[in-house]
Amino acid sequence: MSHLQNLTCQPRKVLEGVATRQQMYALFNRHSQAPSDEQRATGARYSGEWFEVSEGDHDRMFEILPPLFYRGDLFAMREFLAARVTSVFFALRLNGGLRHFHGYCDLAEPSSIDRMRAAIIARESAPSRSMTRAEKLDYIWSTTGPEYRAYADFRSTPAFLGRLIVVVYSAADGKIWKLLDDLTDLEIAAKLPVQFRHLPDIAAA
Repeated sequence: MSHLQNLTCQPRKVLEGVATRQQMYALFNRHSQAPSDEQRATGARYSGEWFEVSEGDHDRMFEILPPLFYRGDLFAMREFLAARVTSVFFALRLNGGLRHFHGYCDLAEPSSIDRMRAAIIARESAPSRSMTRAEKLDYIWSTTGPEYRAYADFRSTPAFLGRLIVVVYSAADGKIWKLLDDLTDLEIAAKLPVQFRHLPDIAAA
C-alpha cells in the first residue's frame, strides 16, 4: 500500500513553504490524473491534504464566492470538490504571526475541520524545520509536472495499478518510471529544492 493510500483522509502536509498562486491552483488539481475510482468520487483521495497560502490568496478566495460558512478563523468554500469534501481556509496565529492555510475537509465528518486545524497547528509549531519522508514524497508529487508523473495503468505491473509513479533518470537506463514510494534517499534529494535537501527527517506523527 502506498503512503498516499495509507494516509488518505488523515491531515497531511503536501507542500513545504508558502504556495505561490500558480502552485495553489496546481495543488487544487493535484489528482487530476487519478483514475475515476471510488476514492476520487467520494473525495477520499483529497480529504486531509493541506498547505500554506499567502494572505492575499486567502483573502482572494474568500471574495470569489460567498463562503458556505464563516467561523472565526476559517471559512469553507461553497463549491464541493467531491461528495462533501470542500476547501477550508484558515487564518491561524502561530509563533506570534498570522499565517494562512488551505485544507480539504470532509464535512460529512463533524470533527474534520477541528482535526485539520489541530494538525496544522501541531505541525507548524515545531521548534525547527524538518520533513517526514512522506512529506518529501508529497512535495515531489505536488511540484512535478504532469508529463513526469502519473498513476500506473494497465501498461504497468498489475501490483502497481493505480499507484503513483514518477520519472527518474538512470545512468544505465536513461528515463524510467518508478513508484514514488520506492524512490531512494538519493533520488528524493535530487528531486527536492536545494534548501529542502538537508532538512532533518522526523518520524510521522
